[in-house]
Amino acid sequence: MKRGISFKLPNEYGTFLGDILKPIDISSFSWRIGEVETYQIINNELCEALFPEDKEIIEGIALKKLLENNSYYVIFADLQAYPKGKITEINTYEEFAESNCELVLLVVDSYYATIYCKDKAKLELLFKNAQDYAFEDVEYVTNENDTRTGLSVW
Repeated sequence: MKRGISFKLPNEYGTFLGDILKPIDISSFSWRIGEVETYQIINNELCEALFPEDKEIIEGIALKKLLENNSYYVIFADLQAYPKGKITEINTYEEFAESNCELVLLVVDSYYATIYCKDKAKLELLFKNAQDYAFEDVEYVTNENDTRTGLSVW
């Protein structure tokens, strides 16, 4: 069974989180922001954190603006999409499968990206999108090849 997709990002700044999520209506979800280390780029220099430190939950419209209207450098990112107002904490794939969470996006070391998505049609769109952006080594994460023991960047 397909759980998600994995791929490698260019190790540079840009709008990669927004690019990755392009096939998804970001604004239709409430987003739980886990561990993140992502910095805005202003005048070709790293500046302040992209995500406010005091916000664990961001509504989709605000997240969409943040990801699409800024250039940034992603070191770590843990974003989880939930139906509005139905946020819970998940730490494993099994908890994800049983929860209201629809999608998890993890980026580790600026380079390794993994998306878990319950909606198989959206998963196919995310896979094609990753290929269209020419991200490296795009492949499905399945029950057989998923080596992740927890759904976090640490």
